[in-house]
Amino acid sequence: MSPPHASVWREWRGPLILVVAVFAVWQLLYLIAGEMAMRSPLQTFSYLRGLLAGDRIWPHIQETARASALAVLISIAVGLAIGLTLGFRKIAGEIFEPMLVAVYSIPKLTLYPILLLTFGLGLSAKVAFGALHGIIPIALFTINAVRNIRPILIKTGRALNYTTGEMVWRILIPAALPEIFTGIRIGVSLTLIGTLLGEMFASQRGLGYTLMNAMGLHNVDIIMSITFILIVFAMLVSGVLLAVDRRLHRRV
Repeated sequence: MSPPHASVWREWRGPLILVVAVFAVWQLLYLIAGEMAMRSPLQTFSYLRGLLAGDRIWPHIQETARASALAVLISIAVGLAIGLTLGFRKIAGEIFEPMLVAVYSIPKLTLYPILLLTFGLGLSAKVAFGALHGIIPIALFTINAVRNIRPILIKTGRALNYTTGEMVWRILIPAALPEIFTGIRIGVSLTLIGTLLGEMFASQRGLGYTLMNAMGLHNVDIIMSITFILIVFAMLVSGVLLAVDRRLHRRV
C-alpha cells in the first residue's frame, strides 16, 4: 500500500507540472518578445499586487463577478428547463432540437446589436449575451441525457403514477445527472466567455471593459494583470466543475 503523500503527489503532479510549464513558457515568450509586447511573470505579479491593494480595480472585478453569476444562473435554469422539456417529450424534441442547433451556429456577435437595443448599455445586455452562449449547450446536453435514460425507469415512474414534476425530480434528474452536469460545465465556461465579450464590446464597467481600454492605450501592465486574473479565475472554476464532473461519472 502506497503512503498517503504518494497518492497526493500523483493527484497533484499533473496540475503542478502544467503550472510550472506555463510559467516557463511565459518567461520564454517575454525574453523573445520584449518589454513592448508583454511583461515577465515577476513584473506582472509585482504590478498586480499594487493594483489589488488599491481601489481602482475592485469595482470592475465586482461588476464582472455579478454579471457572470447572473448569466450562469440564467443559463443553467433556462437550459435545464428547455432540455428536460424537450428530452421528456420526444416529438417536441425532434422538432425543436434542430432549431436550437441552427440558432447556436449563428455567430453570437451578430446578435449583440439586437441585445443592446433590447436591454440597453449596461448590466442587462452583457448578462443576456453571456447567457446566450450557455443556454443552448446546456439544453442540448440535457436533451441527450434524458433520451439516454433506460426506458425501464420511465415505465416505473408511470407505473407509480408520478406527475411530470415528480418524474423529472425523482427519475430524470438523478439518472441523467452526470451527463447533464457535463453540459453545465461546458455551458458555464461558454457563459463566462460570453459575459466577458459583452463587457469588451459595449460596457463602461467590468474587467472586459478595462482590458479593452488598456489595449487602446497600450498599457501592457494592465493587459497582463487582467489577463492573469481572468486565466486564474477560469482555471479555478473549470477545475472545480471538472472535479465534480469526474466524481459524478465515477458513481455511474
